[in-house]
Amino acid sequence: MPNGSVVVAITLLSPTDGAGSGTPVRVLVHAANRARALTRLRNAGLRAVYLRGNAEPPTPDEITAVLHHPDGLLWRARPGQAQELWHPIRALLRPAVPVRRPA
Repeated sequence: MPNGSVVVAITLLSPTDGAGSGTPVRVLVHAANRARALTRLRNAGLRAVYLRGNAEPPTPDEITAVLHHPDGLLWRARPGQAQELWHPIRALLRPAVPVRRPA
């Protein structure tokens, strides 16, 4: 990025996939540098993530999405389903809790 920050895009296996089939998801991180991007992923709960090389760099659309999101940490299912919206990382790591209705 012109201001020195980076956008890191990586493909991971979904951590919430209980079936073990390993559904791939695309994760985007906006940070000051690659080391901080890795720290942000690890602080979010993705401890086993390593950044190696640049096999699948972020597309211009992905860069726009992560720069305009307040968290700067997004994901969506892959392969590139453009009609699917980007989700905040907490939606991937924390399963939905059913809402209890008062009796």
